[in-house]
Amino acid sequence: MFSKEEIDQIETLSLEQSLFKLCEIIPTEIVFSTSLGQEDQIITDIIFKSKLPIKIFTLDTGRLFYEHYELLANNNSKYKTKTEVYFPDANEVEKFVNEKGINGFFHSVENRKECCNIRKVKPLNRALKGSKVWITGLRSEQSENRSSLKMLDWDETRQLYKFNPLINWSYEDVLQYIEEHQIMDLPLHKKGFISVGCKPCTRAIESGENPRAGRWWWEKSQKECGLHSEK
Repeated sequence: MFSKEEIDQIETLSLEQSLFKLCEIIPTEIVFSTSLGQEDQIITDIIFKSKLPIKIFTLDTGRLFYEHYELLANNNSKYKTKTEVYFPDANEVEKFVNEKGINGFFHSVENRKECCNIRKVKPLNRALKGSKVWITGLRSEQSENRSSLKMLDWDETRQLYKFNPLINWSYEDVLQYIEEHQIMDLPLHKKGFISVGCKPCTRAIESGENPRAGRWWWEKSQKECGLHSEK
């Protein structure tokens, strides 16, 4: 779908230019998944303001912070375009809670991964169905697992291209862009929540900690829920 020349060109462009070029090469079936984090708010701002033909969606796990819903509502109001929301299967959530407990994800890594699979991975797969390109706000410095990701690469598991336009950005780059372009973000970020997921599974980080140290803070795992895990 992409030639080597096109990939090389996209990787040299600015964020805005790369998104425009992507839509020029593939004018349909491009989607962007937002968790409403700072990186995702930057990409959302460009897509909506430029009216690019890219579907933006988010996942409502049912256990998010109130601030997520408030920011989502503010986005819809500001850009006059609604972000599509995907939910987990109610029967699967009900079965998990009744069998493992309302907070069963605390009891084992296996339980936590099962919860993430039900509330995040399966809804994501539904949202990505039929897409050719999946845009994310991933950055290489966020975690060791993401340090080797390419800007544009083939996702064999989901059979589509995965585009990570901010992969080489630093956190300082993110903050500077947000300030310069007056982009809304979660107030939680100013309270030490750099990487924000479900409320029970996220804590504020201490100075010097990895940005994702606050995710699933009670376990020593790879700090991934399965959305971006390579298989």
